[in-house]
Amino acid sequence: MGKLLFLFIGYFLKFYQKKVYDNYKLMYEIDETFKFNGKDVILVGKGRIILGKNSYIGIGCSISSNLGFLVEIGENCAISHNVRIYNNSYDSDSNFNIIPRKHKYGNVKIGNGVWIGSNVVILPNVTIGDNSVIGANSVVVKDIPSNSICSGIPCKMIRKKSNVH
Repeated sequence: MGKLLFLFIGYFLKFYQKKVYDNYKLMYEIDETFKFNGKDVILVGKGRIILGKNSYIGIGCSISSNLGFLVEIGENCAISHNVRIYNNSYDSDSNFNIIPRKHKYGNVKIGNGVWIGSNVVILPNVTIGDNSVIGANSVVVKDIPSNSICSGIPCKMIRKKSNVH
């Protein structure tokens, strides 16, 4: 009985997750070849989210996009698990004792052929150039040039790629 219940719950969760992802495809601009590579991917907000051709996003990722702003992931991107992408945040220079708190907003654009490691946070007003790598556990707060390998808190360029054709 326990095995049967376990199989039923697994089937139900898989079915539910597919319905969630199908709903995202109605709400946002998601290429038919884009892959949700696991469960618990969250897309939220009334802004634009564009997910490009032949790209994928891993388990437990979230993308938040506010009205009037954009999060765009290019073609052929690999986004590992637990990545967070926000086009909105509190303004860290503001006085948090004053309510409502000030926010900052800005588009997030991830170029083509980008690899983003696990547990990365990408904050508003950032562009990541084509063919770049963002190392695991990084916090991206500024633009990243194309063909670069970057990592850290805050994320900084480690070096340019050596074998770019």
